[in-house]
Amino acid sequence: MTTISAKTILRSRNVSAPNKVLSTLLLRYPRFIHAEFMTHRTMSRNAASSRAIPVKKMIDDILADTAMPIHWGAAQKGMQADIECEEWVAWSTEYGREGYGTRESAWLKARDNAIQIAEGFERAGYHKQVINRLLEPFMHITVLVSATEWDNFLELRDHKDAEPHIQMLAREIRKCLEDKSTVRDLSPGEWHLPFISEEETCSVALNSSDLQKLSVARCASTSYKTTDGFDMTFERAEAIYDKLHTKPFHASPFEHVAQADERRDTWRGRTWDFPIEHGNFVGFRQLRRQLELQA
Repeated sequence: MTTISAKTILRSRNVSAPNKVLSTLLLRYPRFIHAEFMTHRTMSRNAASSRAIPVKKMIDDILADTAMPIHWGAAQKGMQADIECEEWVAWSTEYGREGYGTRESAWLKARDNAIQIAEGFERAGYHKQVINRLLEPFMHITVLVSATEWDNFLELRDHKDAEPHIQMLAREIRKCLEDKSTVRDLSPGEWHLPFISEEETCSVALNSSDLQKLSVARCASTSYKTTDGFDMTFERAEAIYDKLHTKPFHASPFEHVAQADERRDTWRGRTWDFPIEHGNFVGFRQLRRQLELQA
């Protein structure tokens, strides 16, 4: 039932520094490992927020694909649980009787209880940003991630001592990064634009600024569609872009959109033309940093 996946959205190599590849991937994994994934600062991320997703849609997703452990570690000292536990689990019912079942059935019982309480909160008129917190242990999260530097993440997480779920995620990410067929070349000045199709790139109706806005809006919703499920047309994208590019600046979606920088050989060694605009990337000028420095 648990899904841990990584899908390539766009990978771009800076031809002036061929060892620098900006990779944008779409991930899906259990919400309960999200905090660990967030510790890696070289990555730019946007996630489908549980504050924004309607309660019914969240419950339907949980019932269709419940996040549950893939490794049921037995109690022991330290952070690693090498041996799995297969013991049955006991719990008390509301009538004082004791329930008893496998580890999987106990987890699903906890899920069903959480859903029942969440539905009660919804009937009482509480906001989804409150209700969905009850459901987070059983939900998956969709995350758009962009980075040029992956070595530390893979070294730490694709390791026998890593938490099992993030270890599996790291291995799925590694598969994407090792697939050289997905990489396209960008010359300095050309743009890395996630969620922009070849047809849209060639369209005479959309200029470079339009494509940047369209890409930013789609990155914000982690999809070609809006969070409401509508096609992300340019008109919808422009409205979302304008809401993001205001005060306060909702900046994270602007990090995935980036421009290949020029690397030059000088008397001081190899330097980039605009290193201050790289942010957490190397060799690519984030749209976020460009806008912030223009302000």
